[in-house]
Amino acid sequence: MPGRSPAPGPSRGSLSGAFPGSLPGPLPGHLDPRLLRAFVAVAEELHFTRAAARMYVAQQALSRDIRRLERELGTELFVRTTRQVTPTLDAERLLPYARRVLDAHDALLAAFARPGGAERPLLVDVNTPGLVTGRILERARELAPACELMARYESGLTGAATELLAGRLDASFGRFAGLDPAVRARLEQHFVRYEPMAVVLPEDHRLAELDEVPLAALAGETVYAGAGNPRTLEWTDLARHLFEGRGIDLASPAPVAVGPEEFQRVMAKTRTPVLAVTDFPALAGTVLRPLVDPVPLSPVSLVWRKGLAHPGIDALRRAATELAGEEGWLMSHLDGWVPAGESLVLMTHA
Repeated sequence: MPGRSPAPGPSRGSLSGAFPGSLPGPLPGHLDPRLLRAFVAVAEELHFTRAAARMYVAQQALSRDIRRLERELGTELFVRTTRQVTPTLDAERLLPYARRVLDAHDALLAAFARPGGAERPLLVDVNTPGLVTGRILERARELAPACELMARYESGLTGAATELLAGRLDASFGRFAGLDPAVRARLEQHFVRYEPMAVVLPEDHRLAELDEVPLAALAGETVYAGAGNPRTLEWTDLARHLFEGRGIDLASPAPVAVGPEEFQRVMAKTRTPVLAVTDFPALAGTVLRPLVDPVPLSPVSLVWRKGLAHPGIDALRRAATELAGEEGWLMSHLDGWVPAGESLVLMTHA
């Protein structure tokens, strides 16, 4: 994998088929969860720089933790070169055990994180101000006034899922079926709504005068849907499904813009239509037009880490259920387009 990784440490040799029964010498009586968390980050990212960024630590500190874990287990976990990081057989054996230990550790902390008898704040990513996810959060605050529900404004469920599993975020919203199955297995979801999709157009675009844009009218257009942004892979995948067979091209990766001002500047520079949802906040110099014939729908779920027990999660689920019932959020799929197989994933993880 591109990028410079730490220099290889002393070779200990891979103990094929031996983890953990035939490791040389006695195993330690205690393993620091921090070391296991570092190991899981590297095993999932296969890149020390990205794993260090995910853990909010320096790369040198992450490398030291991995070397310490290797010493304590008496085996090599990763083969490092200047171009790639490859897990050994022992690393593959360790990974499911490490995940289970960390899940149990996180669940324990969540269950007892009540200093002074009060629940800790729940960190909720609503993606962007102005979306329906913000309305769910507001309703949840009304339902559970004793809870502190803190909003976060990130972009993309793929990126949020990493934060959820790392314990740096508690809940988020997005297309659950677009996540990797191994990630979905460690999360829970509550389906919220089918969200109608739209397109953001420059004011002088040929389709800007239409009140609604038929999907067929986008044939021959190149539309931006987050390609190249590692935090929004589930959205880009949804766009690929939608564009397939319709003559609509997915725009090449653009620089990842952080914040609405930068996003607006980059989009104004490229003048590329942007795939969005109908509640997407307005941008100067653009118009937002609903897509029709058929109406494409983005399935949105409330997502949180397995084992997380918090009254704020209960309030969010109740708020989502109430709003869905009041506004018919779960009925719009009867006349719209939804990716094939999406409902099966949602039912499987209900």
